[in-house]
Amino acid sequence: MPVRPRDCPRIMKNVPHTVTDSAIATIRERIEGGVYPVGSLLPAQRQLSEELAISRASLREALSTLEALGLLMIRPGKGVYVESSQVSAANPWRFAEQSSLPDTYQMRFALEGFVARMAALAISDADLEWFEQNIDAMHSALACNELDEAAQLDFDFHMRMVSIAGNAAIESILRSSSDIMKESQRMPFFRRELVLSTYHEHREILDALKTRDSAATGKAIEAHITNAAQRAGVFFPVPKG
Repeated sequence: MPVRPRDCPRIMKNVPHTVTDSAIATIRERIEGGVYPVGSLLPAQRQLSEELAISRASLREALSTLEALGLLMIRPGKGVYVESSQVSAANPWRFAEQSSLPDTYQMRFALEGFVARMAALAISDADLEWFEQNIDAMHSALACNELDEAAQLDFDFHMRMVSIAGNAAIESILRSSSDIMKESQRMPFFRRELVLSTYHEHREILDALKTRDSAATGKAIEAHITNAAQRAGVFFPVPKG
């Protein structure tokens, strides 16, 4: 079952709203202020989590966000290094050695467009209710700036559709690439001014599913993947028709 929506304080621009946001702001200030110089190794995560009064899980989320902003480089087994003192124009893609970000979005465009068309023909009322709850929970997570939770809900949304479509081969491909999938879904969230776009696009997909219109559902999810890619700084040609 998706997480039920909950209340959270209204978000105000440039004000930290969670312990993770506060850690991101503190570490970023230290990097930009030269406390952590470029090329230096950050303190061990245990020390840093105690110093910032934050859990290790929330610290890892903060470090992941700062890496996506181009400020840090996480080297498994070696530590976390300061990569730059300025936010990069484009967010780095962690899975470049396995699949480029454009290729990842194009794969999703091709497979999920077909999946959505098939799901529209097989969806039940119970499935539609599940999607309603998932979308409401995503809206709440995005409004509360909980990006990891939002990315998980995003992944669940897409994989539920894959399961409904009933193509085991496609489901196997996408589930075996779950880390890559989730990262491609998380990347667009770094455009904070557009952070609710995924919610609105999921709502459009669900509206199409409710009509059981196969073509409309396919087009809605293809538009969503194309728009998400563009929010992540990726543009690729889309077949006509």
